[in-house]
Amino acid sequence: MRLRNEAGLRTLARRAMLPLTVAFTVIGCATTGPAPQRTTETAILNDASGFTIAEEARIAADSRNQYEAAMRLLEQEEYDQGIALLLEVAESASGLSAPHIDLGIAYGRSGDLNKGIASLQRALELNPRHPVAYNELGMLHRRKGEFETARASYEKALELSPEFHFARLNLAILCDLYLADLPCALDNYVAYQETVPDDKNAAMWIADLRARVNH
Repeated sequence: MRLRNEAGLRTLARRAMLPLTVAFTVIGCATTGPAPQRTTETAILNDASGFTIAEEARIAADSRNQYEAAMRLLEQEEYDQGIALLLEVAESASGLSAPHIDLGIAYGRSGDLNKGIASLQRALELNPRHPVAYNELGMLHRRKGEFETARASYEKALELSPEFHFARLNLAILCDLYLADLPCALDNYVAYQETVPDDKNAAMWIADLRARVNH
């Protein structure tokens, strides 16, 4: 059986491996005095390079600097320090979902699945239509052995963004390797291949699965 790797954000800033980013852009920042009023707007863009999900917010510039510093720490796998900074950002930019998504990923990478799930659920309270949060939540539930909950999370991500191929691949893997739901796995591998035709592994996975279905 060929290796299937789940698709999600490996670290929290700019990623060479996966063409997906979650970030926020400062609008009208201030470095001193009271923090400006916070407003957020999320844009989901899908182009030839992949998905970019940008969240714009009116926040203080020092919060943005902390966020970028946290990204660098997490890219270096300095999870304790990166998480500490992200917690400060999440507190100062209280209406923003991106820091909570990043906290969820960071906690998951450091092995604290429960805190990761709680952070992602908080992100979804702030932005219930964020497919990345649902995808990352699905991966953490899968790691906890909560397979049906993981499935529901991936399906919600795809309901919000049907061409979100990261969630499509993860659902296929879940159905294939953990739920033994071969029709679900095959349908989603095929849909994934249609969205990402250059992934040569997909054709091998589909052939392998069809062989197992026919037996």
